[in-house]
Amino acid sequence: MAAVSPLLPRVRRVRVRLVPSVLVLVLAACGAGKKAAPASQSAAAAPATPVEVASARTQTVVDAISATGQVEAVQSIELRPDVEGRLVDIMVQEGAVVRQGQPLFKVDDAELKAQVARAEADRDLANQALTRTRELIAKNASSAADLELAEATAKGKGAELDLLKLRLDRTTVRAPFNGIAGRRFVSLGDYVTSSTHLVSLQTVDPERASFAVPERYAQRLRVGQKVGLAVAALPGQQFTGTVDFVDPVVQLPARTILVKALVPNGQRRLQAGMFVEASLQADVRPNAVVIPEDAIVPLQGSNYVWLAKDGKAVKKNVQLGVRTAGFVEIASGVVAGDQVVVGGQERLYDGAGVSPKLVERPAAAGAH
Repeated sequence: MAAVSPLLPRVRRVRVRLVPSVLVLVLAACGAGKKAAPASQSAAAAPATPVEVASARTQTVVDAISATGQVEAVQSIELRPDVEGRLVDIMVQEGAVVRQGQPLFKVDDAELKAQVARAEADRDLANQALTRTRELIAKNASSAADLELAEATAKGKGAELDLLKLRLDRTTVRAPFNGIAGRRFVSLGDYVTSSTHLVSLQTVDPERASFAVPERYAQRLRVGQKVGLAVAALPGQQFTGTVDFVDPVVQLPARTILVKALVPNGQRRLQAGMFVEASLQADVRPNAVVIPEDAIVPLQGSNYVWLAKDGKAVKKNVQLGVRTAGFVEIASGVVAGDQVVVGGQERLYDGAGVSPKLVERPAAAGAH
């Protein structure tokens, strides 16, 4: 045991010297691996991302103002008689088409006829008196004052007769315009006065669409604009009108402007009181740039699209205009012919390689 113990310290010293050498070799090997990794990555380029793209196109876009309103008759009244008396004849049926000047009702005129006959006699007597006075004046047998009185009397009697004839004529109630007779409020034999409602009467062709537009569109309203109309009671049917009135006064408290448009109604499909949705053509842009709506990427209050250019993805900020079915107008940021990404945007970053596949989208409704 005394001979072996001197060797133990020497063995331990050798082991301590060898451990650092092994660590140096391991670290050297790791460093070599790190230097080789970038070389292998650069050797293999990242694959292009497959995306679907559509071409931006030009078409006619209508910038429209939407509003709601109702159908109104151009002319609508509740007819009343001008004279009072017993109703002796009704010459119109409810719902009938009437012409201007057509007789509708007859008020008893027997008393007025008698008054007219008496007034005619009084007028004749006055004219005879005037003739005699003129003859006397020619013979210097009457004064100028007598002549003036006779002339005034003759004119007065003539005026009374004209008034009675007018009242007699107005015992026949006539249609003031072409239209449709509505509800009748009286029956044969009723005693009517100038405040009695006889029948409603309104025009039907053309009709009028009346709707309110917010005041912020005031500068874009003008007579002659075209209006598209959808009627809730007539689904699937479209009507077109022309603005003929823009109210110069803003209505409070809603701060809206009343607009009215004439709408042809030859088939009498539109009826007064119907609810309508109006689309007022404020502007027509024949060469607007439009893209599919699913190309738009909203982000933090702004709108973006991805363009495929020269095999690379390019992110563009865009300003949107009018939206139509499946398409949106681009006011700035995209030009006609640009390829916008409509599928695969979530995998893109600016400058990423892309492999575009062109897809066709049908033109927007109403495109030209």
